Amino acid sequence: MNNILRRGLAAGAALAVTAAVGLLGAGVALANPTDQPCRAGQLDTTLVAGSPGAGQRYASLQFTAKPGNSCKLTGPLPVTLNGAPSVTVVPDTGAATPVYLTSGKPAHVLLHWTGIGAPEQQQTPASVTVGFPAERPGSTTLPWKQGPVDAFAEAHTLRVGPVQAGPAEG
Repeated sequence: MNNILRRGLAAGAALAVTAAVGLLGAGVALANPTDQPCRAGQLDTTLVAGSPGAGQRYASLQFTAKPGNSCKLTGPLPVTLNGAPSVTVVPDTGAATPVYLTSGKPAHVLLHWTGIGAPEQQQTPASVTVGFPAERPGSTTLPWKQGPVDAFAEAHTLRVGPVQAGPAEG
């Protein structure tokens, strides 16, 4: 009789431990650290040149989560060209899908502009600044090494795409 009682108690204890571990695991799953919006200090941000063609110019702002960081980016992200006052920045106004970043995982935002005007119809920005809405103030400024941007009445915009998962294509 003693053996049966001991086996019953051991089985009950094993079930209790299994249930407790299951509950703890559920708690971790609910507290997803990537639900936190990204802050400038959590990311390495670079400006990646794209492939030009027929007067069209492209670059991407690429964001990579620093080791040990998890966060989400939701666009549109505020972008400013510094030193090109005649260029208008136009953000994508489509539905913003969150992109979740964890250690070493990248995301990017495509930038598009034209470069067809005469030199006197263009401006070359000194830098580009991207803001992080969860952090006020919170931004990263990078030198602009992408050449001139058209700045005349018919062509004076920098279009900023939505946040997309994965690395920028150069």
